[in-house]
Amino acid sequence: MQNLPEKRFSEPRAAKFIYQVSDALHYCHQNEVIHRDIKPENLLLTITSDIKVADFGWSVHAPSLKRKTMCGTLDYLPPEMVQNQEYSYYVDLWCLGVLCYEFLTGKPPFESEDQDTTYRKIRHLDFVYPSHISAGAKNLISRLLVLDGKSRLSLPEVMKHPWIQEQMKKC
Repeated sequence: MQNLPEKRFSEPRAAKFIYQVSDALHYCHQNEVIHRDIKPENLLLTITSDIKVADFGWSVHAPSLKRKTMCGTLDYLPPEMVQNQEYSYYVDLWCLGVLCYEFLTGKPPFESEDQDTTYRKIRHLDFVYPSHISAGAKNLISRLLVLDGKSRLSLPEVMKHPWIQEQMKKC
């Protein structure tokens, strides 16, 4: 089987998409909906290069915003789910960090050969940034890929993050 080249976005395009996904998720969370499966395959690109969030198959209307169900996609699972803990809408923030990393590198940060290794890497935040990722992008990702869900950046903070704002000016 032939190895295909990694597909990745420029920082301005990745920032624009992360902003749009953040805005959509913020709307969901304001309406007590947790998506729980944010990943590239669940995003639609319009003819004008805007992102639309799709596939709400794992989403849940959660007025208490608390859940314990394990669901989603392996490489995007947050530590709360991997450790079978109760979680909230913070799981979508984790997925946003994984998504940003994948947009910039072409692959998710915790991708491994098997499930157990992926789980271990998630629990220990075991990943590295390629040298081409800017300090601003690293800052945003590292503030989303936080083990304690309550300590992750909020969606309004993501949209106002200096890296997002700086890169969006280049679009």
